[in-house]
Amino acid sequence: MSNNKKFLDKITSKTKIYLFIILVLIIMLCIYENKYIIPLTIIYIILLVYTFWTNGRKKDEFFKHIQELTFDVDSAAKNALINSPFPVIIVETDGNIVWKNNKFVKSFINTNINTYLEQIIKEIKQSIINENKKTFIQNIEIEDKTYQIIGEYVRSKENKKGEKIHTITLYFVDNTSESEMSKKYMDSRTCVGLILIDNYEEIAQRISAQELPQIIAAVEKQIYDWANKIEGLVIKKDRDSFVVIFEKKYLSQIEQEKFDILDTIKEIETSEKMAITLSIAVSEEGENNIEKYKASMASLDIALGRGGDQAVLKKDGNYVFFGGRSQEVEKRTKVKARIIAHALEELVTESKNVMIMGHVNGDIDSMGASLGMYRFARNLGKEAYVVSQTSDITLAGFMENLKSEPEYQTAIIDKNEALSKIDSETLLIIVDTHKKNYVEVPELLDETEKIVIIDHHRKSTDAIENASLLFHEVYASSAAELVIEILQYATQDIELTSYEVEALYGGIMVDTKDFTFKTGVRTFEAAAYLRKLGVDIIKVKKIFQMDLENYNIISDIVKNTELINGTIGIATYDEINKNAGIICAKAADELLTISDITASFVIGNDGNKTFISGRSVGDINVQLILEKMGGGGHITVAGAQIEEMSIQDAKNLVIEKIEEYLKEG
Repeated sequence: MSNNKKFLDKITSKTKIYLFIILVLIIMLCIYENKYIIPLTIIYIILLVYTFWTNGRKKDEFFKHIQELTFDVDSAAKNALINSPFPVIIVETDGNIVWKNNKFVKSFINTNINTYLEQIIKEIKQSIINENKKTFIQNIEIEDKTYQIIGEYVRSKENKKGEKIHTITLYFVDNTSESEMSKKYMDSRTCVGLILIDNYEEIAQRISAQELPQIIAAVEKQIYDWANKIEGLVIKKDRDSFVVIFEKKYLSQIEQEKFDILDTIKEIETSEKMAITLSIAVSEEGENNIEKYKASMASLDIALGRGGDQAVLKKDGNYVFFGGRSQEVEKRTKVKARIIAHALEELVTESKNVMIMGHVNGDIDSMGASLGMYRFARNLGKEAYVVSQTSDITLAGFMENLKSEPEYQTAIIDKNEALSKIDSETLLIIVDTHKKNYVEVPELLDETEKIVIIDHHRKSTDAIENASLLFHEVYASSAAELVIEILQYATQDIELTSYEVEALYGGIMVDTKDFTFKTGVRTFEAAAYLRKLGVDIIKVKKIFQMDLENYNIISDIVKNTELINGTIGIATYDEINKNAGIICAKAADELLTISDITASFVIGNDGNKTFISGRSVGDINVQLILEKMGGGGHITVAGAQIEEMSIQDAKNLVIEKIEEYLKEG
């Protein structure tokens, strides 16, 4: 039976049908005439044998033809590979070279090609294992040429250790001319920059009319000279601003020189000994010059929001900062505060209700500013709420006393209550922060488009966008100072409660370290305003009193401080404590009372994240250091929070960033 099956398999389907029909006819004929059985059977057998023989002969001829064709194709493929116009090599992922053509040998005879092959094989191996890919394409520079490497997976085998070894064919296609052409095109693309004289108004007010044209002419000459070095075109946009256009090929030169125009301008001497500073924004992103100009405008806002005297480069979707090491210059005029106050009144009046929130783990400055804005809204007859569900340990006593008052029991709400009360007609006021992910309840930002921001921290790249009103002044000591100026310029007299006055004064005290840091004329004017309202300074001081247990913890932290570069103190709080953030901040403040320390960093963990508090007397910009770790703040006061990092790893990272900062400086 099996032999018959094999026999039938060798016969084509059409022949099988014919044989079957003949067999049926023979059987029918034999039924009527028995005398035909033997001869017809013999004839049918002969027919079967002949069919089998002819079919087998045709198959043999077909297979022979296929073999000849395959041999011809293999020969052609081998010849094409051997005589290929570009280098070809067959390698195994353990580094063993199976074969290479003559072009490969000639092309890399004076090159240590093995170094490049190791890196290529490593990347291909990862591509095969991790991404399950059979092909690999990558550009690589070898000596003075650019090659496109095309890798093809051939097969795999196991070595004696049981490890899988892959065999790969690599084709080296010389892409040098195309690469040079592409680079030439990219280099010729334009970059658009904006230059602004930060303190033009102050210069114009304080310098005599005779000297001012000379000073401005000196500034303009330096700007034009700087642009000439990069073959750029400068257009004076306004009395204090310029547009500069240059080719992208000069961007790396500007980066290497770290926008040295910033320092050059500061060397211009004035009779009033005022330092002239610039803010610069440059963008290479955008399909056309209009888009690049808009990107530069947005970058310039960031530079100004960080205190000016710096350059911001928008490149590959990221912001790169240069300069920004000097203290912010206080603006003497209060015109902006008056305008903000009147605009805010209109926004409050047009809104159904008002909701105010500060940053997560709110401090006295955040709470003081919130209460000031609460009273501002209530004075205009609007329902107002302060969103507060987290606070540091120093606020515990104050918040307990505050909530004992009937009015504040309903005015201070948590996240769930806030989400139930907010809608598109609610005005949301953010105080003491401008970061999306640092507000008390980030979800509230999605519930309304009517947002006001009042903040004094240096601007970060993750700022809340599209605010209806922005009062962002980095020269200010605190958010409380800015809120006080708004209250002073309100069209109606605002009567603050004793709690609100104390919180506002406390906010200034905390952020200035008892009027030591970032204290300007307007800071004392704000404090004087609160003093006229009868603030009890002794009562405010009691808010910040520390218990003996926490004082001892801080003393131990200070005692175990290490010195870096002779003047930078770095310490760790190794116990997990829910109040680690505030303890680290107070320890960092305490370290600055030591004469030899000009900057301090203290690291702790609350069980969820690692906190880093940075403080400085002004010689070192702690904000620039902690910004490299995702933090922010001011030159003298800054902080950062890092998730999923141990205290020791965070300490090593801080040391690394300090060394980077010192090297850059």
